[in-house]
Amino acid sequence: MSDGGYLEAQKSLVRRELQIRSPKLLEKCILDSKENRCISLLTTRASKRGQECKLVHVSVKEPDTFVEAAFQKCRQPAKKGEIKNQNQKDWIHFVGVGGCGLSALGLLAVKQGFEVSGSDIKWSSFMDGLQQAGVRLHVGHSMLNIQSQNGSTFPNAIVVSSAIPQDNVEIVHAKSIGIPVYKRDYWLAKLTENHKLISVTGTHGKSTTAGLLAYVLKAMRDDLTAVIGTHVPQFPGGNIICGDGQHFVLEADEYDGCFFGLSPYIAVITNVEWEHVDIFQDEEAVKTLYRRFLKRIRMGGHLIICGDKYVLLNYVVEFLWKGTNGLGAYSLLDYTKEGTKPEHASGTMSVPSSGIDGYNITTYGISSTNEWHASSIRPNSQGGSDYVLCHRGQPLAEISLQIPGVHNVLNSIAVIATVMALLHDQRQINELINSLKLHLPDFIGLSRRFEMIGKILGCHIYDDYAHHPTEVFMVLQAACQRFPLKRLLVVFQPHTYSRLAALKDDFAFALSYADHIVITAVYSVREVGPWNVCGKDLATSIIGPPTEYIAAVDDVVDKLALEISKDPLRQIVILTLGAGDINTVGPKLLHELQKRLCKA
Repeated sequence: MSDGGYLEAQKSLVRRELQIRSPKLLEKCILDSKENRCISLLTTRASKRGQECKLVHVSVKEPDTFVEAAFQKCRQPAKKGEIKNQNQKDWIHFVGVGGCGLSALGLLAVKQGFEVSGSDIKWSSFMDGLQQAGVRLHVGHSMLNIQSQNGSTFPNAIVVSSAIPQDNVEIVHAKSIGIPVYKRDYWLAKLTENHKLISVTGTHGKSTTAGLLAYVLKAMRDDLTAVIGTHVPQFPGGNIICGDGQHFVLEADEYDGCFFGLSPYIAVITNVEWEHVDIFQDEEAVKTLYRRFLKRIRMGGHLIICGDKYVLLNYVVEFLWKGTNGLGAYSLLDYTKEGTKPEHASGTMSVPSSGIDGYNITTYGISSTNEWHASSIRPNSQGGSDYVLCHRGQPLAEISLQIPGVHNVLNSIAVIATVMALLHDQRQINELINSLKLHLPDFIGLSRRFEMIGKILGCHIYDDYAHHPTEVFMVLQAACQRFPLKRLLVVFQPHTYSRLAALKDDFAFALSYADHIVITAVYSVREVGPWNVCGKDLATSIIGPPTEYIAAVDDVVDKLALEISKDPLRQIVILTLGAGDINTVGPKLLHELQKRLCKA
């Protein structure tokens, strides 16, 4: 059969299958894919420092009947005693399902009653939970992944990760035979549009803030839905909560403009810095992106934003991070470039949103100029922090956390301010404060956020996702807070050549707070071509503590195991940092030390 004949046969099968399951969907699917399909495309504009990502939406002539019908069905709970016909499930296929974002959507789709399948180039830990939930998973991409074993049925829709190129074989094949293809942003928009969406975003801290917020609301008996970008050990669903209430907590990613499709009732912005240097020319381009996002806040909604201009180190010293505006997102409140500057009133502002109706703005932070702020921050016996919560300068309560670091103090205040904005009209302030005091101390954190891998004799092994100078700096401060008397050895794997090239000096400064540093080769999966920077360049630029360059992560394991075995009782903290495969070092090192020291 010729290629043309094969495609026509495939189209015929798809049409017949979709006609059986959804006559309205058939009409949508056979529309000219080039003119009428709603697919988000990434177009890039070259720049001297990288590329600035723009999201372009192709116009849609008719509403997407499948998505509307599918989500309408999800919103209608089954009647008591009703048994759902498994043969009538709508089938959704996720391309790039191994990532933290799409794996969460896949698992949520399972819980909402869809038949789910997915594929990715390699297996990831996020796929373990999907497999346990009965999702049909494929390693590698193929046309065969989007049809049943006998080739007679096809997915109703395909949802694509932001990391997947448009020439992916599954996407191309789906388009050619009329299966609707949706980018993650469109799917998220439809998923959340009828909820009271609390969108948590920012360069750093959005995962912890969103996870802590969802945990606290759930503990307060809120029947919410939540999607977090990493594993939350205290969530039975891994990184999701699937509830029936109106509240939806979402960690929103700015990377490819994914949050532009959202319409949050509450938007939380933790901070704004230049991180994705491969797609944003500079920090001002990032701020422009976030200012556009502010226009997505619903009429009468809320913006919860970190108002600090500085980072607080060791709870005493004010430090302005060179080259940036610090940890806060304060600069977004400067509307002089956008128009008239809003009036400030005791830390709370109401500003017009693009000439429509205003939304409330609440600031939080360490500084007393914020509406919600912390004072008297101090380490506690759990290795976390205690502080006095203040509202407009007035102390309200003592708050205790078991997660360490000033950055987590800030994350917790963001959660407090958000809960107050969300529930103040339903419960008394004193009741809310007492509930927060009760539940905040019980949160143990997220996977890969200063996560303890294990301990053997005097060696403590931790892992963290930090891959930006600010994140590195803050997690080192957290490690020093929890282990003030132990030697700190950091193994850092730079993530992407472009980020290392742009921020090498800042990385060198942040890492210099460790006692000993090991730098590995750069981990880069989305960049090609030669670069004039490498991990060794970073190692030689660090001034102060002894630093060595070991390219391969397996060689790092061997070197550390040998050194630690010579003096196993020495008190030392091994902290692995990075967004690549550096997280494999901790478990391998622990296993190797157990073998060597048990034999001894």
